[in-house]
Amino acid sequence: MRRPAQPGRPVVVKVGSSSLTGEDGTLSAAAVARTARQVAGVMDLGFPAVLVSSGAVAAGFPRMGLRRRPTDLPGLQAAAAVGQGLLMERYAAEFASLGRVVGQVLLTKDILANRDQYLHAREALQRLLDLGIVPIVNENDTVVVDELKVGDNDSLAAIVGHLVAAGMLIVLTDTPGLFAGDPRFEDDPEFIDAVRHTDEVLDSLLHGDPGPLGSGGVATKVAAARMAAWSGIPTVIAASGAADVLDAAVRGDSVGTWVEPHRSSIGARKLWIAFGLPAAGTITVDDGAAAAIVAGGKSLLPAGVRNLSGDFAAGAAVEVAAPGRGLIGKGLVRLAAPDLRAVLGLHSSDAGGEVIHRDDLVVLVAG
Repeated sequence: MRRPAQPGRPVVVKVGSSSLTGEDGTLSAAAVARTARQVAGVMDLGFPAVLVSSGAVAAGFPRMGLRRRPTDLPGLQAAAAVGQGLLMERYAAEFASLGRVVGQVLLTKDILANRDQYLHAREALQRLLDLGIVPIVNENDTVVVDELKVGDNDSLAAIVGHLVAAGMLIVLTDTPGLFAGDPRFEDDPEFIDAVRHTDEVLDSLLHGDPGPLGSGGVATKVAAARMAAWSGIPTVIAASGAADVLDAAVRGDSVGTWVEPHRSSIGARKLWIAFGLPAAGTITVDDGAAAAIVAGGKSLLPAGVRNLSGDFAAGAAVEVAAPGRGLIGKGLVRLAAPDLRAVLGLHSSDAGGEVIHRDDLVVLVAG
């Protein structure tokens, strides 16, 4: 199942705050230097590299005279404002010592929600890579609001992977990879060496206890890996402190947990519908509608809807489920919940059209 990164394709590396800080929560110069060396090593092997890095708050709050990381939103935003420049200064110095130039890229959720923003972000990242520059990406935490917030840098890294058509996503964390159980509470949990993105063990990790993998937890790593999988990108989740971890990952060596991707990728807009937008409700369909959606690539029509939950508006993202199959897809609904309830089971000509057009519908199971 494992294989080397695709030659010439960019490698996206994500490193979280817990892998960049010391016991006191402040930014570790040694950890930043180690990360820079490893990323530069990947580039020396011929892979363009993008680094998605947390750590701005950890760099900022000590400079503000604070003894511990803020917990309130304005305090976190202020610390990020102070720390982002300090973090970039540290990275710039470390990469310069290795003969590499870095560029800062701050993003928000509308890179995929807005087609023009998506294209501009993609072009900017590609130009940096073409010039041999290391894009260092973070969310714009100082000014971002909830409506534009990606939410965690694991998901952001998966989005960036899609933007640059990455050949591999490597998520660096505090443990050797994923375990079937929680290492904090089990003496010898099974280590997951390799897994397909659809395997049930990932479902339990996605919906279980947050686990030990940094502040984002196991769930965000699994969600990011699945998001990357639907872009056709394999993911390796591995320990940031392991020797030559990035080199081993791109060579296809057995390091960390390998998450096998989907055999074909989906477009940027559908990627965000599937994984970036919160579900406002669930529509349950009958077997015929499920078959038409999954195997036939059809739109969802009112005649196939059997039930719904949630008070969603027209244009909201909703999950699509089928009895005995669970979640089969997600899409943008064209009717608000009250209007849909009024036309359940009716022919589309009598109900005002499709419930979800196939262009707005992402199928999340195999046909």
